[in-house]
Amino acid sequence: MEIKSQINNFKNHQIFLETKKLAGIFLKKAGFIEIDTPLLSPSLIPESYLEIFETKNLFKKNNQEMYLIPSPELFLKRLIVDGIGNCFSLGKSFRNNEPVEIKHSFEFTMLEFYRVNADYFEITEDVMNLLRFISKKMFGKEKINYQNKIIDLKKFEKITVTEAFKKYAGITDIFDHKKFFEQAKNKGYRVENMDYIDVWSQIYGIEVEPNLGKNGMITFIYEYPKELAAITKINEFGIAERFEFYIGGIELGNCGNEGVEIEEYKKRFNDDAELVSYKTDDKFIEILEKLPKCAGIAIGVDRLAMIFADVKNINDLKLIIIE
Repeated sequence: MEIKSQINNFKNHQIFLETKKLAGIFLKKAGFIEIDTPLLSPSLIPESYLEIFETKNLFKKNNQEMYLIPSPELFLKRLIVDGIGNCFSLGKSFRNNEPVEIKHSFEFTMLEFYRVNADYFEITEDVMNLLRFISKKMFGKEKINYQNKIIDLKKFEKITVTEAFKKYAGITDIFDHKKFFEQAKNKGYRVENMDYIDVWSQIYGIEVEPNLGKNGMITFIYEYPKELAAITKINEFGIAERFEFYIGGIELGNCGNEGVEIEEYKKRFNDDAELVSYKTDDKFIEILEKLPKCAGIAIGVDRLAMIFADVKNINDLKLIIIE
């Protein structure tokens, strides 16, 4: 393991700190309650696609295992069920399958907030107002200069996932798996012995994602296949009610309407629980059953600060890097 100090990144690091501070100020002014969530938990939501960091509490019986949280979700949703209302957490999260590279780090700062009795499209307004607030406080204007392109925060574009695949990848049907695989194969993608998510993600990452947020404004891409839903409401058409937003081809946040089909989620929960090595939060299903109508979003503050600092590498924000 190597530890590097990069004092030459001081200005960028200050922009990161200012981005984080201003995000908290904005949400408090908007009536959200800030929560200082624990960084260690004795149990987690089972998510088989995530690797986590483990440790032990030596002063608990049998040296209780503890885990660094990959997100504050399990704590915030408990508080919403208890009636706290609109709330947010702004702190570190940890994922053990995130290498230190251009847009990823195993330790990162996450802003997660929830608005009660809201639809996920209302969160787009929160996001735009948040970015305008930070930009105006930092630069005195509602515009960002990122990689020699002006991002106008007074406007934004919305595009469905279906529209984006058709526009950027030439694939006209992403919901019919048979047709999707046929079109992917015709484009030269390998589909044999591949599942839908793998092929979808490959095309999305290569042909769709690099084009998002490139038209001088923020792009909100929404209406995902249910297979890409995680814990998100699926509408009557079998579409996940969630969006991601992008600037300059960089994904900055993931939002969705809360509300899963409990029986279907129980199966997914139990299937994932068998695949992970850590203790799972078995009361989380009860929390979801009691959760009121709400929408929530998780935003990567480090990535957001990359935009405001006009840098391409997340490490350019850091004074200390552990590799």
